[in-house]
Amino acid sequence: MESSLHRALLSLLGEDDVRTAEADLLSYSYDNSRLSVTPEAVLFPHSEEQIREIVYLCKTHNTPITTRGRGSGTAGAAVPVSGGVVLSTEKMRKIVRIEPENRLMVVEPGVSNQEVQQAAAKHGFFWAPDPSSAPFCTVGGNISCGTAGPRAVKYGTVRENVLGLKAVTGDGELIHTGTETTKWAIGYDLTQLLTGSEGTLAIITEATLKLLPLQQEKLLIRALYREMQSAADAVAAIMAQPATPCALEFMDSASLKLIRSQLGEDFPSAAEAMLMIEVDDSKQGITAAVEAIQQAAQNSGNLEIKIAASQAEQEQLWAARKILSPRLREIAPKKINEDIVVPVSRIPALIQTIEQLSAAHQIQIANFGHAGNGNLHTNLLVNPDDPEEIERAEACLDQLFTAVLKLKGSISGEHGIGLVKQPFVARQIGESERRLMAGIKQQFDPQGILNPGTGPQL
Repeated sequence: MESSLHRALLSLLGEDDVRTAEADLLSYSYDNSRLSVTPEAVLFPHSEEQIREIVYLCKTHNTPITTRGRGSGTAGAAVPVSGGVVLSTEKMRKIVRIEPENRLMVVEPGVSNQEVQQAAAKHGFFWAPDPSSAPFCTVGGNISCGTAGPRAVKYGTVRENVLGLKAVTGDGELIHTGTETTKWAIGYDLTQLLTGSEGTLAIITEATLKLLPLQQEKLLIRALYREMQSAADAVAAIMAQPATPCALEFMDSASLKLIRSQLGEDFPSAAEAMLMIEVDDSKQGITAAVEAIQQAAQNSGNLEIKIAASQAEQEQLWAARKILSPRLREIAPKKINEDIVVPVSRIPALIQTIEQLSAAHQIQIANFGHAGNGNLHTNLLVNPDDPEEIERAEACLDQLFTAVLKLKGSISGEHGIGLVKQPFVARQIGESERRLMAGIKQQFDPQGILNPGTGPQL
């Protein structure tokens, strides 16, 4: 970093918030993708005005800025691949205000998802996005990467649950997007445009979140199946009837092997797939909703349908589900983790294709995820020290993406593009659309200093 820029940043932020020690640079060189590039400095702004000044300074010195929350993303969007500085929003942690009567909350980007949920719950509300990393991940990161989580099946993703944003563009302009109302019809929807843009257009400084009322009752159903295909058929049947679960999670046999010890002694050994179906409703409506969903979940491959008998049992099931990704990393630290998504009715076809590709390429694949909206986390468990296996895995992944697009799906449901998906973007987004997106990038960030080299660099 140029010494004049370093001096200016020290003057703006102070020594404690401009880090250049080797240990600090290493700590902010990677995210959950395990990719790593060392930045020149790490910056910790406390305010919107400081972010504007950082952008002006970096623009003047043509220095890249990689914005990050807590680095829990898996696609590499927070990796400073072009060097420059990392701007961490983790010290911007104010809940500015909560307005239950308007069903909204205004927060700074460094507030964690869990802190939002806890604050909203005190007023009888919640925010719909609920990724498994909720205790750690930030609202700014959730919005930048288009986070969803299990509840998206009923309540939508982050795209449907952000009312407005304040952000600083790559040109140093402060912009306000959206409104504090759920209805408006004026101008382009810049809130939607910034959501999922992975820090390439602007740096979020404040978010107005849409809150939803907590339901009176919630029950969790465990449905077990002899094989993956029966579970996939059940997902399609559940989503084809009117009673909508608030979560519908899928786990295949490879996933179940890792968490059987957490699932209780009564877990049948014959089960090769499991659905976790959470239902929430009013006290008057919960019984009918559960009955309808249980009926839809039954088919010839069903072994058992059981309602969790207590809050402790519900927590046990969710804890088992949430440790799946860490467990998979333990057995395959360099696993290829994809988050493909297809229309729900095509999940059976997708599962069949995955089984065929696994056999054809001799690659072990573990599947789990948010089946209620067709989003599966497909994990290719590979040994990075085996070049021949890596080659087979890459061929398998290539054919998997082709199959997903033929099924009218997407190569990413909630992880984004980052670094890891860039080679495949052109398969899904056409040349004309990519050209329009490049023009948008130019308008927001004319010098290309915001997260260059990551995200939708189209």
